[in-house]
Amino acid sequence: MVSGLVTLVNTNSMKPPISPLGLDYLAQSLVERGLKVAVLDLCFSPDPLSEIENYFTKNHPRIVGINIRNTDDCVYASQDFFLPGIRRIVDEVKKRTSAPIVLGGSGFSVMPKRILGYCDINLGMVGDCEESFPLLIQHIPKGRDIKGIPGLIYRDGNGLVSTGFPHLDLKELPLQSRDFVDNERYFEEGGMGSIETKRGCNQGCVYCADPLIKGKKIRLRPPDHVVWELKRLLQKGINYVHICDSEFNLPPEHAESVCQEIIKERVHTKLHWYAYCSPFPFSEKLALLMHKAGCAGVDFGVDSGSDKMLKTLGRSFSSREIEETAKLCHRHGIVFMYDLLLGGPGENKETLRDTIELMKRVDPDRVGITIGARVYPGTSLSSSILKQGPFEKNRHLHGETPDRDFFRPIFYLSSQLGDGIFPHVEKLVGDDERFFFPKDVGKSKNYNYNQNIALIEAIRKGHRGAYWDILRRMKA
Repeated sequence: MVSGLVTLVNTNSMKPPISPLGLDYLAQSLVERGLKVAVLDLCFSPDPLSEIENYFTKNHPRIVGINIRNTDDCVYASQDFFLPGIRRIVDEVKKRTSAPIVLGGSGFSVMPKRILGYCDINLGMVGDCEESFPLLIQHIPKGRDIKGIPGLIYRDGNGLVSTGFPHLDLKELPLQSRDFVDNERYFEEGGMGSIETKRGCNQGCVYCADPLIKGKKIRLRPPDHVVWELKRLLQKGINYVHICDSEFNLPPEHAESVCQEIIKERVHTKLHWYAYCSPFPFSEKLALLMHKAGCAGVDFGVDSGSDKMLKTLGRSFSSREIEETAKLCHRHGIVFMYDLLLGGPGENKETLRDTIELMKRVDPDRVGITIGARVYPGTSLSSSILKQGPFEKNRHLHGETPDRDFFRPIFYLSSQLGDGIFPHVEKLVGDDERFFFPKDVGKSKNYNYNQNIALIEAIRKGHRGAYWDILRRMKA
């Protein structure tokens, strides 16, 4: 029997497997405070419930943290809802231990109170947990008041109470050893490692849940801490890494500093890395630095090529800036993808045509097409929908069981197009293989990484890198 143990449970079973970066970081902070930590990673388990039973037969932790990375696959065509399976895991943990259970993770942070109620749990944490979770561990056994712990959701006699979003100073975090998760196996079966250079997003995209997950205040990690961590990953044989920031180049000065540190420490001679970026601001200086620092590819979330739609979606750039960014990437040899989100408020055949024509003209290496916007509570899109009259009669909404709290997957798809958007986009795309929009899978014409058999097989054969780039190279 292990005493004083903190157990962290990873519930995510998506394949190809994605390393639970947040649990790795949290475990480091707990160990730095003298706590014993074990990660119960269910990602690779053929029978998660049996593994939970076996684990808690041998171990008796003082507290259990359960990570919820995704509530669903965010894809209109499949609408795969993960929370019923996660609730079975939570129920099994409850059966096997009397220790306090705390829910957390990016998926949990989107709708924490609703998920706590669904899973019948009394404690949860949103956002950064590296300081808040150790505080909770100190308070619970001594019966101290937990109301002052930031990021906490707890149940009292009046229901669920939130203490507010934590805004952790990332400069105070310890250097990350990346020893608490089997990152080598994730690299072998998932094709890439992961890292953060910052947290938070201050953009105004109407559909996006990232500000709910990581906060609206941007907090930066010191570039030397980032590069120290990259060296640790390289020591483990992980030489393809994806930067998980919402937008790596916001603010651009921080992105430049990270690139300069990578070059200074000569990490670029061994490392291939990818990032999500905004198409604006994306300067010549940053393009040069990213290329020199070993950037293997950039995924730009452009959403649309129509200025009307970009404004409606709350984007801070125009089609002209999308064109300029493409020119910079071509000029400096940066492999890049433009990601589209089609079917949002006001989308029609004209805006679709403008978007596809722009993509063909600016010639990114690949174009990802997602049809329909997953509606999340707390976003501007969800607020506007609730103001549009009878929820059940809203012709823009699609989902198996629409509800007013947007708990189960609900998608916004402009009623001017409806399901007719699929054949219309197919016609516009034609035979252009730069577009991730396959023709032979009916409505499933969204590209979806979850349970993508071709992608899993490519990684098994040795392909490495961002999933869109692996798929690109498979067709080359």
